[in-house]
Amino acid sequence: MRSLDRAPQLRAAVRRGGADDAGLEIVAAHLTGDDGWAAALAGCEEVHHVASPIPAAQPDDPDELIVPAREGTLRVLRAARDAGARRTVLTSSFAAVGYTPKPGAEFTEADWTDPDTPGLAPYIRSKAIAERAAWDWSQREGGDTELVVVNPTGIFGPTLTTTLGSSMQLVKALLDGSMSVAPRARFGVVDVRDAADLHLRAMAAPEAAGRRFLAVADGPALSFVELAGILRDRLGPLAARAPEQEAPGEDLPHPVIHNDRAREELGWQPRPAATTIVESAECLRDLGFLDAGR
Repeated sequence: MRSLDRAPQLRAAVRRGGADDAGLEIVAAHLTGDDGWAAALAGCEEVHHVASPIPAAQPDDPDELIVPAREGTLRVLRAARDAGARRTVLTSSFAAVGYTPKPGAEFTEADWTDPDTPGLAPYIRSKAIAERAAWDWSQREGGDTELVVVNPTGIFGPTLTTTLGSSMQLVKALLDGSMSVAPRARFGVVDVRDAADLHLRAMAAPEAAGRRFLAVADGPALSFVELAGILRDRLGPLAARAPEQEAPGEDLPHPVIHNDRAREELGWQPRPAATTIVESAECLRDLGFLDAGR
């Protein structure tokens, strides 16, 4: 953790997920500094690097995201190699795959976002740059430590923490009336529990070494107005304020994002996107973030 001050909240989240935190060791380390990484990874055979910053609003200076994403990733990979770890599984993103336009808008693990594509948000650039750096470093300096990358689309689903991340804030905005008009966007959805399952499969399967795996639920990419419709259909009064109108503008491409590799090579079976979105909303209600009477 960046600060051990939040260790009690982390332990509470682990327990909320039904796990015993007695064997959990928490250490301090930061993506932008070397201190703590060697000690944190000493004796580790398996390393998951699952975090780089994703803010609610994009910063004016792209380096606020690019530097910790790229340098933090390389710092973890270096420490994993030095510790003699068997494998590192890196959480990248669909942001590193599908944000450079292509005919047909059909995407597989063979596709890459060009970070120099005009108009890219800093977060998208940060994920593309960090993953490229990870593969380049692994091939040059990774030694015997294997690298596997998971590329999730939009991660939704029930939260174990009482502090809402960016995706849960979007679901809350759909439900509480603060998103009165749906932004014009289309994206893939994956359940956080399925993303976690894919990480474990990517770590365990020998044949996964050196591979990327897209994490996305079956079916078409969804828009915010379609998510709102799912919530109204399934949750009735709780979703009465979900937007019915989409912001004006040209119709966007309908991306087709393939999860065949994860399904066929790792036996991964994701939940339906509608189930994930509804259970996200129910979690918000159960945590007291929504007026359950509406």
